[in-house]
Amino acid sequence: MARDFSTVGVVGLGTMGAGIVEVFARNGIDVVAVEISEPALERGRATLAGSTDRAVAKGKLAAADRDALHERVHFAVGLDALHSVDLVIEAVPEHLDLKQRIFAELDRVCRPETILATNTSSLSVTEISVATSRPNQVIGIHFFNPAPVMKLVEVVRTVVTSPEVVADVEALCARLGKVDVTINDRAGFIANALLFGYLNHAVGMFEAHYATREDIDAAMKLGCGLPMGPLALMDLIGLDTAYEILDTMYRRGGRDRRHAPVPLLKQMVTAGLLGRKSGRGFYTYERSGSPVVVPDEATPLATEAAVADGARAITKVGVVGSGTMATGIIEVFAKAGYEVVSVTRGMEKSAKVCEAVKTSLNKGVVRGKLTEADRDAALGRISWSATLDHLADVDLVVEAVVEELSVKKALFASLDEICKPGVVLATTTSSLPVIDVAMATHRPADVVGLHFFNPAPVMPLVEVVRTIRTSPEATATARAVCAALGKTGVVCGDRSGFIVNALLFPYLNDAVKMLEASYSTADDIDHAMKLGCGYPMGPFELLDVVGLDVSLAIQRELYLELREPGFAPAPLLEHLVTAGYLGRKTRRGFRDHSHR
Repeated sequence: MARDFSTVGVVGLGTMGAGIVEVFARNGIDVVAVEISEPALERGRATLAGSTDRAVAKGKLAAADRDALHERVHFAVGLDALHSVDLVIEAVPEHLDLKQRIFAELDRVCRPETILATNTSSLSVTEISVATSRPNQVIGIHFFNPAPVMKLVEVVRTVVTSPEVVADVEALCARLGKVDVTINDRAGFIANALLFGYLNHAVGMFEAHYATREDIDAAMKLGCGLPMGPLALMDLIGLDTAYEILDTMYRRGGRDRRHAPVPLLKQMVTAGLLGRKSGRGFYTYERSGSPVVVPDEATPLATEAAVADGARAITKVGVVGSGTMATGIIEVFAKAGYEVVSVTRGMEKSAKVCEAVKTSLNKGVVRGKLTEADRDAALGRISWSATLDHLADVDLVVEAVVEELSVKKALFASLDEICKPGVVLATTTSSLPVIDVAMATHRPADVVGLHFFNPAPVMPLVEVVRTIRTSPEATATARAVCAALGKTGVVCGDRSGFIVNALLFPYLNDAVKMLEASYSTADDIDHAMKLGCGYPMGPFELLDVVGLDVSLAIQRELYLELREPGFAPAPLLEHLVTAGYLGRKTRRGFRDHSHR
């Protein structure tokens, strides 16, 4: 039988601590909430009151339940108030010496059978536990922010944590309505170990002026379905907190360079630009603590004139290719009112593409997204061809052929001869260098990357890739076309992976390495990222959907270009691909899909 926790103590009533108090009190458990001083205690009381009042206003909590919740919480200054609780959770700032001092004092104050828990997200639970005379009674219980909402709890056992303590805490998580994943004491645990390398990489992109903060954040929200972009998330977490977590993970986690905090991060912390809590971080906020972003000197002009400044007029578009991407792009342009010339290798392929476009448009009609008249008008704007010569009078060409550099270069050399001057030539490559394609022509200033995401009619993001030879007019034209298609165009440089793949695939690769090291299971890692970080899919679900062969190819490209040791493809990923386990398409990847 799991032990019954009737009274729980919480030390530290910042955002996290106050949230943990609310979780316990909501579930009928009495809480002793402790702070270091009266003013700090009052701030904690106000945070709890604000959160529960918002829950009542949103209809998530009855007023009577809120009042009962507050009656279960006893506020006190000093650790002595915790002398008779069954469990203590510490939620003070991420400084090892501070936590060790608190645990040494808790060891003196609390009953011998009391479980002592830390909410640390990055520090060693083992190092905290040895400050006590009962390390077997010490465990990590890592809640996620905001604690009342987020379902995940990481239960972190050390090599000496008693199995009974682990079982009791797992049962308690179930009582709180949380999903727990139990793991060993390792830097960053699951969620932060996977999240913070990605966040740090995004800061590095911004620091290098590779893309704007708005474009980096929009790319990850729209391209991956994430609830927040990485830089906005850093502002929410707090840049000082993020710096401490990265620094700790770098020192404890094998000195992986990708966890070494980007220099800009330290500079911003030193300058007091800590994110939302200070009113200024990567973005500027209405006031300290406010979530409302206000324009500042770095905010781009949002007017259509600014997007279209220098853009060339586009009325007729050529699309080369016969695959899924080409089919989707033809549909997108035709629906947006452009005349489209579809060019494939042979009329048989043209007929297949035509049929696929019709099927997709018909689905739009059935779902009420499109009228029959709109469908017919879109089809009427498309002409079908098997020869590149029919692109002689178009204003823009979008290439969506196979991802082989030799094929693309040969195609662009032909387009260079056929197309009139001033035509923007775009490649949809997701992994090849755009400059290599551009230099196959005598007009590299007119060549740009337009990386649509699959399925193109649905996905709202397009990465606009400019090379060092791309003219400002060609970039402006590409951005204006994205806006006319109702897509969000994000502009970035010609570097392997662009924004989305360069940030996404190293994170997926890290998840494979975590599984390979037997640190956790695929199910628990997927749970951690979905429930702890709000990701729409866990990394292994996503890898199986994308295809392990595709993922490996992208990861190899990133590693070859950036030569970052941490980007080397995980051996397990290579082995699965060699074995023919490619994901859903072969019914076997990280999971068996044969019965689904």
